[in-house]
Order: sequence, then C-alpha cells, then structure tokens
Amino acid sequence: MFDTLFSHLDTTWGLTILLIVGFVLLIKGADFLIDGAAGLAKRLNISDLVIGLTVVAFGTSMPEFVVNMVSVAKGVTDIAITNIIGSNIINIFVILGCSSLVYPLVSKKASRKFDIPFMIGSAIMVVAFTVFDGTISRGNGIALLVVFIIFLWFTFRLRKKEASDSTYVSIPIWKAILLILGGLICLTLGGQSIVHSATSIASKIGIPDSIIGLTIVALGTSLPELATSVMAAYKHNSDLAIGNVVGSNIFNVFLILGASAAIRPLPAYEGLALDSLMALVGAILVWVFVMTNKEKSIKRWEGLILLCLYTIYLVYRIYQTTIVA
Repeated sequence: MFDTLFSHLDTTWGLTILLIVGFVLLIKGADFLIDGAAGLAKRLNISDLVIGLTVVAFGTSMPEFVVNMVSVAKGVTDIAITNIIGSNIINIFVILGCSSLVYPLVSKKASRKFDIPFMIGSAIMVVAFTVFDGTISRGNGIALLVVFIIFLWFTFRLRKKEASDSTYVSIPIWKAILLILGGLICLTLGGQSIVHSATSIASKIGIPDSIIGLTIVALGTSLPELATSVMAAYKHNSDLAIGNVVGSNIFNVFLILGASAAIRPLPAYEGLALDSLMALVGAILVWVFVMTNKEKSIKRWEGLILLCLYTIYLVYRIYQTTIVA
C-alpha cells in the first residue's frame, strides 16, 4: 500500500517533500505517543520515576526505533546501522556542541559516575563487534538487549533516592488512547516515508545509503533531542541537556540497535569501523570534558571543538565515499 502511494512521488522534489513530511510525522507522532502514554500512566497512579525512565525515555527514541524497524523489514541494513551510529555522533558533536555554546553544561555526579561510562561502554561494544565480527550479528543484538535490561535495573536503583518534580498530568482515558493511536499512525507513516524517500534519493544521486543514513536520516531523527537540549541549555537546565543526549545514545545502541540486529543481522558497510570509532571518541571526549575542570562542565570552547571535529569528520566521510570511491 505504501509503495503504491509513494510511487506517485518518485521525483527528486517529490521525494524531498516526502522526506520532510516523514520527519514532521515522526516527531509529532513521538510527541503524541509520549503525551498519551504518560498521561494514561499518571492516571493509573504510576510514579513519575517509572514514567520518566520508561514511557518518556522510550518515546524520545521512537523516531530512531521506527526508522530502524522499517529499514530492517525492508532489508535496508545500511540505514538501520547508520541511523543509530549517525544519531549518536550527531547527539554528541552537534547537539552537545550547540547546547554548550548557548550555555556551559554542568553535569551531575550520577551522570559522571554511571550514565556517561555506560554510554562509553555502549560505543566500545559497537566498535568491538565491528572489529572482531565485521558485522552486528543476531547474537550481538541479543547481548545488547541483555545489557539494556541491566542498565534499566541499575538506573531504577540509582534514581530511587532522587527527588522528582512532577511534570506529568493525568488525562482522560479516551484522550490518552486517541493520542497513543494518533502517535502510532504518525510514526508508522513517517518511518515509511523517510526510509522510502531516503533510499530513493540516494539511488537517484548516486550516494550510498550509509551516507544518507549518517547525515539526513540521523539528523532528522535527532531533531527532538536537538530542540530539547538547546532549549534546556537556554534555560540553564544543564542536567536535562546532557542527560537527554547521554540517555538517547544509550537507548539507541542497547535497545534499538540490539532489537534491529536480533531481528535481522546487520552486515558491515564501507566505513563502519570509522563511524563507530568516531562515536566512541565522542563519548570519551564528553567524559574527559566534564572530569577535567572544577565545574564538571562542558565549556563553550569545548563545544566549539566538538562542532569543528564533526565538520572535519563529515567532510572527510563524504569525500571518501563520493570522490575517492
């Protein structure tokens, strides 16, 4: 059904419009889903802690999750991998870079001792799979999902003693169901639109799926994190700005990449080792930045370094793929 509908837009301009519409549907779908699910959970007297660590955390990762599930179903494995690795690279180098330029980002002790090291660990696992296996196999995917369960268990234990300001509002059940259904429909249509248009555009202009996934798709699915972190930095809410990115990177690897590989093994593409290594370098840089000054923060000049490194990396990857190859 979707392929028939999309075939009428099989021009460069039509595919570009379809891509933009897909991102809009994806982002709004995630918003609807979070509002509906969080409102329903609050009405059922589920604690803010549980809502935040499950409903909201998963909801903000839904754009990446949906795009990956559609990609895996269609066998477009390059986009399934690069969507996650590219999103994680953009989260660190672009989103944290931009956010720290707006306002220096101060980290919390729990984030430095637990979340950031877990993010580094997730990047190390992807690099290890790439180097030793040359692919992300079904077994690798299951291993990532097991670590994700362990991460959730530790997170619940760690966060139980933290105070939480309630931001979730109870809503009528009928409204919650409508929001959830509307969100799922938007996410489905948006994911289908993005994968179809991205692969078609790549085919038309001769750019590999991996580059499209690393850039356009990864940036598009990271838009919610970009908006959230920059606005949080503007309001001097550093913990939200950093936590949003670190949490997203952890969910991306352990849950989304794990689920994708468990369903269909993800073979390596040209440049996977470099991309996964770049994600690891970014994770380590975040830890180094927050641990080497007394404010435990990512300063403006460090944010500028992140943005410059991303620019150099992106120019090299595009040159390597489109010119050298």
